[in-house]
Amino acid sequence: MGLSREMLRDRYRAVRAFTAGLCKRLETEDCVVQSMPDASPAKWHLGHTTWFFETFVLQRGASGYEPLNTRYAFIFNSYYHAVGDRQPQARRGLLSRPTVAETDAYRRHVDRHMERFLEDAPADPFREHALVVEVGLHHEQQHQELILTDIKHVFAQNPLEPRYHIPTSTRPPAVSTASAPPGWLPLEGGLVDVGNAGDDFAFDNERPRHRAHLEPFELARRLVTCGEFLEFIEDGGYLRPELWLSDGWDARERHGWEAPLYWRQEDGRRSLMTLGGRLPLDLGEPVCHVSYYEADAFARWAGARLPREEEWELAAVRQEVAGNFVESGRLHPSASNAARDGAAAQLYGDAWEWTASAYHPYPGYTPFPGALGEYNGKFMSGRMVLRGGSCASPAAHLRPTYRNFFPPDARWQFSGVRLARNLL
Repeated sequence: MGLSREMLRDRYRAVRAFTAGLCKRLETEDCVVQSMPDASPAKWHLGHTTWFFETFVLQRGASGYEPLNTRYAFIFNSYYHAVGDRQPQARRGLLSRPTVAETDAYRRHVDRHMERFLEDAPADPFREHALVVEVGLHHEQQHQELILTDIKHVFAQNPLEPRYHIPTSTRPPAVSTASAPPGWLPLEGGLVDVGNAGDDFAFDNERPRHRAHLEPFELARRLVTCGEFLEFIEDGGYLRPELWLSDGWDARERHGWEAPLYWRQEDGRRSLMTLGGRLPLDLGEPVCHVSYYEADAFARWAGARLPREEEWELAAVRQEVAGNFVESGRLHPSASNAARDGAAAQLYGDAWEWTASAYHPYPGYTPFPGALGEYNGKFMSGRMVLRGGSCASPAAHLRPTYRNFFPPDARWQFSGVRLARNLL
């Protein structure tokens, strides 16, 4: 069941305002920097999420709509080949124009027309585009997380190591002892239903609902901590090719990986860069900013493995979507609280969890119609699935069936590790 006009309008206002609020903490100069090809300037995120509504809603469903600047279609298109050419992703940081102020004006222009559309559009155009508006809002929430991960990467390149925000709580000092064992949640497996079958919004890659067979397994009750990952490092984990997939070992050598992204060691002390500046390494916090390859190597070193996405979902559907999300204001993973009996901690929020599942279509998969079919389906090759959300994810954006996906060498997202083991 779709949202009513009033609900969709209110949600539109809230999501757009939250994005603007994230960028109010930034200086103009912060918004134009692109620190690596995979990241984008904050200004581009602001323009791209606006272009989405202009292109897929206003230009197709709003009678008489006139773009503010027709050349923005080239600048702010991401990867939708069906709707035109685009600025190459790796060159978005070269666009000093439009200015940040001009991009804000573009957002205001589209917002005015979207408000009018959501309130006054005739019934048929509204029904035809209501789902597209919902897709656009969830799409913008994805970019809210990207704004945070991308600006963190920008600030980490700056020798001043600026703060995006002041941490909302005082972190305990780093400790030298290992964390208590995580404990394990046994699950019987069997023939299980996975995927989204509800009436509420879900992306096309979460459907259709289908069955999968799982052997009995157990899932770690919490995420892997920085302390546990430090043990892996100190045991030569980055120097032992027997622990690594072949492509992973090549990536480790190519990129010179010796620790998770943002970790540093100086004078025998370890620290990490956060959105609250550089802080001492807290060994009790979940490790994050590791690639799939590092997660897989750690799991092998620990005598375990990464869970399949169906295994993760089987555990997650039993719990409410609650955790450390962007709304907490912490913007950093938190140490685990003890899990309840029969439950696992940190399944949602804190850090995205790499799974052992390649990002492929479900049996019977049907992409969104038209150009929106490029949203998810075209990436179903060369990527791995992550589940659960992170400390930078909006809570309302997540579901037990939500499938995130990145290349296996990606590290700039808040990506962490949960272990699994076979039960024989």
